[in-house]
Amino acid sequence: MILAVTLLLTVFASVHGSCDNYCNGHGTCAMNDVCTCYDNWGMGLSHDSGDCSDRICPYEIAWVDSPNKVGIFHKYAECAGRGVCDRTTGECQCFDGYEGKACARQSCPNACSGHGTCEWIDELGYKSTSGEYSSSLGTADMVTPVELSYFGWDARKSRACVCDAQYYDVDCSKRMCPYGNDVLDVRDDLLVGLKYQTQRLQFVFNQNIPTATGTPQTFALTFKSKLNETFTTIPIVFDPLAVNGLSKFSNAVQMALLGLPNKVIDGVSVAASIVGTVGPNGASFLDMSGATVLVNVTFTGNSVQGPQHPLGIEAYECFHGCTPKITGLDLQTRYGWGQSNETEVRLADYNSYECGRRGKCDYTSGLCECFNGYGGDNCNMLVSLI
Repeated sequence: MILAVTLLLTVFASVHGSCDNYCNGHGTCAMNDVCTCYDNWGMGLSHDSGDCSDRICPYEIAWVDSPNKVGIFHKYAECAGRGVCDRTTGECQCFDGYEGKACARQSCPNACSGHGTCEWIDELGYKSTSGEYSSSLGTADMVTPVELSYFGWDARKSRACVCDAQYYDVDCSKRMCPYGNDVLDVRDDLLVGLKYQTQRLQFVFNQNIPTATGTPQTFALTFKSKLNETFTTIPIVFDPLAVNGLSKFSNAVQMALLGLPNKVIDGVSVAASIVGTVGPNGASFLDMSGATVLVNVTFTGNSVQGPQHPLGIEAYECFHGCTPKITGLDLQTRYGWGQSNETEVRLADYNSYECGRRGKCDYTSGLCECFNGYGGDNCNMLVSLI
């Protein structure tokens, strides 16, 4: 009996111990003494089963690869082709500039220097990178600013920095300097009055707005400075149809803009008008479906010389846990920052340059080093005659 049991155990061990290194405990011994490895285990670069002694690293869409026979690129590859697999741990050792599971995404330069956020390419809004702005009338970025959707293969792989206010460059490492008019720039025609930039805001309603006897609706405006600082006004009551309503409404918009912190807007004029027909709709409401309220905002102050970023209309209700507290407006189209709710109806004679084009920016401090004969925070003051 003892001899029979010993012989049986010997046969059993020879059958189940014939695979190399017993598959290292990471697989099962199958037919023909070949290991069937568990998930993420194999051997060598080819990932053959072998003795199941090596880890296999995660796969992701390859950054660069050779096409297959039907011309398909960007197939799945170990470590996305941008890292080396550590076979002992199963983790990718990514090359410089890549990070994440399977080296699937780019890392932002210098981690945005602690002065910005690292964003996916499909999250980068139109003109979202600080310092970018064009004043050309008739181009999309001024007249009809838009947000573009990105559907490329690297939508969730390529990334870039979106800098905080007052910081710039691809890694957000430089402080921005004040912008201002070139004091020596000559206007084209000195026989006409000085022109300031005028932006037009448009309010197109679904149907009804409250009259003075109803509950007034409120909204706010958002202004973005040339240093990419964002400021939102106090609530503005929308009641242009009351007695002297247009003038009161224009004055309310002007006071709200002038009341922004740090005198970021130190001079502005506002004129409102109504285009179309307005009909009654009960005692407390007016039918605005056939009318549009236009508000022209003209920047006249020294701190807002030249082209400015488009104003944004905050028209959503903001009631609990947000600021400013507004009821919102029942508009046909809801607008957000960078979308078309404004047009530039007049270009400014003034321009807007870093340090007024008469000085050099110290990017470590954000202060202008003015050339001889010029002064002021943006070098647009003549301090001596040359």
